Amino acid sequence: MPDKINSQPGLDAYWMPFTANRRFKREPRLLARAEGMHYYDQNGRAILDATAGLWCVNAGHARPKIIEAVRRQIGEMDYAPSFNLSHPIAFEFASRVAELTPRGMDRIFFANSGSEAVDSALKIALAYQRARGQGTRTRLIGRTRGYHGVGFGGISVGGIVRNRMYFGTLLTGVDHLPHTHDIKRNAFSRGLPEHGAELADALEDIVALHDASTIAAVIVEPVAGSTGVLLPPKGYLERLRAICDKHGILLIFDEVITGFGRLGAPFASEYFGIRPDIITMAKGLTNGTVPMGAVAVDRKIHDTMMERADAPIELFHGYTYSGHPLACAAGIATLDTYKEEKLFEHAAALAPYWQEAMHSLKDARHVIDIRDLGLIVGIELEPRPGKPTERALEAFETAFDAGLLIRVTGDIIALSPPLIVDKQQIDQMADMLRAVLARID
Repeated sequence: MPDKINSQPGLDAYWMPFTANRRFKREPRLLARAEGMHYYDQNGRAILDATAGLWCVNAGHARPKIIEAVRRQIGEMDYAPSFNLSHPIAFEFASRVAELTPRGMDRIFFANSGSEAVDSALKIALAYQRARGQGTRTRLIGRTRGYHGVGFGGISVGGIVRNRMYFGTLLTGVDHLPHTHDIKRNAFSRGLPEHGAELADALEDIVALHDASTIAAVIVEPVAGSTGVLLPPKGYLERLRAICDKHGILLIFDEVITGFGRLGAPFASEYFGIRPDIITMAKGLTNGTVPMGAVAVDRKIHDTMMERADAPIELFHGYTYSGHPLACAAGIATLDTYKEEKLFEHAAALAPYWQEAMHSLKDARHVIDIRDLGLIVGIELEPRPGKPTERALEAFETAFDAGLLIRVTGDIIALSPPLIVDKQQIDQMADMLRAVLARID
């Protein structure tokens, strides 16, 4: 007979995502409202948000311009279909997004989440190869410890074992590059690690195994966030770009996390000075207020598919809620907020202070590595013998109870505060986290 999940009424019906449901429902931690840099629980207790919600609330919570834009739009038009119809605000928002993407990557396809953006990007890559007469290019290359959402395409190219192991054979024709995390050589790196650029050369081995004529695209996160803030070594992304160019392989940057100021630039592609062929985005696109994802595509890909289409519909793909009016309204107001408050510039200016504060935790209890870039940090803890993830999960719960929201993945604490964060709040995060780590075994 199954265990009773909880003794508190009202929690049973909701099957929570990526959550230890039985553990949570025995001792729930519930958020009631949010404003600025803080969440508040049901008793009104403030909780400092060190994770921008879930990497997404880049402009902070309850921003007036965004609230008003959504309120106004729902009163004007709550929904409009995007199949053979549309509405002006979708075109306006696409143009605004295209102003931030690399030059020439100005064709924007709307989805509803990062997962859908990734699956859309993979399908566009396959369709493009077919349209240009390279229909044998059907293989997709991801990376171990990569996270690309939870659609079947995303978990196929992704490389997190528990996201994959329960769901059968997934997509066929997928291979993986090695991840870039090398704690032995790169522990406590400040910014990009020195060692590991040669890991990109594994793509040449995959080409030798399968032949370039079978490979459509490579997808990587410029900075792998959900798997624990894994940074690209110096020169790694440049080598990956060069190998893709050499073999006619599309390069997709999954910027669901790194997009919209997280590294102090609109996208990681600008931060690194590397131009992919396709960019996926979500999260900060609407400041987390209305679910939305998008794909930015190089004009050569879009134009090839327009010019060589063998049917009136050039891409047989889309969603009921593509370009949803409320999401577009929220997105435009979000981009206005970023621009008017110079939040990307603020993040870039604050990054050195963030780095110093986070690396001050090097001597904190249980810490075996710290790695940072922009306003992101990964703090790796030594696992408990025979009980991986338990120490970090206890740190998460202890931090929440102390008034600090952190994110944990495996035995890694990942922080990514809203871009409105100030130096005093950064110091507060570091001090609170040190106290939390001192309290747990």
